[in-house]
Amino acid sequence: MKSIRVASYNIRKAIGTDRRRNPERVLEVLNEIDADVIALQEADRRFGVRSAAIPPLLLDSLSPYKPVPLNVQVDSMGWHGNAILVRKEAEIGAHDVLHLPCLEPRGATMAEVTLAGKTMRFFGMHLDLSGLWRRRQAAAVIHAAGVRETMPTVLMGDLNEWSANRGCLADFARHYSFAPCGRSFHARRPVAQLDRIMHCGQLKLLDCGVHDSAAARKASDHLPIWAEFRA
Repeated sequence: MKSIRVASYNIRKAIGTDRRRNPERVLEVLNEIDADVIALQEADRRFGVRSAAIPPLLLDSLSPYKPVPLNVQVDSMGWHGNAILVRKEAEIGAHDVLHLPCLEPRGATMAEVTLAGKTMRFFGMHLDLSGLWRRRQAAAVIHAAGVRETMPTVLMGDLNEWSANRGCLADFARHYSFAPCGRSFHARRPVAQLDRIMHCGQLKLLDCGVHDSAAARKASDHLPIWAEFRA
């Protein structure tokens, strides 16, 4: 199998560090990363009908990606802001939303994706600001991911965990390995590893990092992270 490149990106509803909403700038960053599968957080607007932060026509015309169809909210791209993008030629199999225990609305997404004849499973998530609720949410994701352990699995998202190896990080670490991508928040001066990519033992990590470009430093308050795997 050829390697597969994944990424996770909190796009902050397409509002950049200059406080301007600019979805075209987010798409520029996504094209720079050139990943096969991307987990987005804050992919929908916060109020009203929670429409997609990246309009569907823009996504289709300015990128090689399509969203995993979640069929939950008509105008939204994601579920509580969580969305998964895949290359247009990818085959999307089973996909679902996860209802997470929460103090404020939180969720996660899952998709089984086939690329170049290989099927993998991906989870995208944005966990709570509260450490107690983060651990409960991590337990729910770990349980959901463990239902079909035979499939190569990657978990990605903004875990909102500031500690180095405690809390939900320790919970995930009992089941998955972390790609050491690096610090991704704040985009202008990264000091924290809030964004994480985790993988099961069936995948070999080839490389990983933080995508720190001029466009990325402006497009959101988070920098995107990426990892490359081979099954």
